[in-house]
Amino acid sequence: MVNRTLARRYAVAVSSLAGEQQATDRVGSDLTTVADAIAANTEAREFFLSPVIPKPDKERLLAAAFEGKLHTIALHTLLLLVRKRREALLPALVAEYLELQRAARGAQTLTLTSARALDRAEYASLLQRLERLYGKKFEVAEVIDPSLIGGVRITMGDRRIDASISGRLDALARELSHAS
Repeated sequence: MVNRTLARRYAVAVSSLAGEQQATDRVGSDLTTVADAIAANTEAREFFLSPVIPKPDKERLLAAAFEGKLHTIALHTLLLLVRKRREALLPALVAEYLELQRAARGAQTLTLTSARALDRAEYASLLQRLERLYGKKFEVAEVIDPSLIGGVRITMGDRRIDASISGRLDALARELSHAS
């Protein structure tokens, strides 16, 4: 189990260092690229997460593989995780780092699920109304889910707005089952 609090502490430290060097975007991009590459390759993941491989060997290999290709803060973050035997923390650290970047920009993640792809005018109008209503900028992830039948479902952090037909049918079914 990954400790999100610990990942957040690492992310805050890395973000602070990157901010001092005005390299927050580059460090975030480099960490994301490395984390995605490790997650996508079984052999790389097994090597990176293996407690059997000695720390100096991992450090040497990572330094040789990424020296000059990653920002020094990103590289030293990887090496620190290896040194502390916290390699499994990398995906959570990256997620927390990206969340800190979004917060610094005043943005929040929003998932927009619809039964069909919204045309750009509908999308822009909906996003504009939400930004005006909540006073925030949103980074939108669009999801198509035909089971919604129609309408949209919006998820912002722990808030969910369900304006889909299937959501309304579910609410009606619950209401009818409680009435009898």
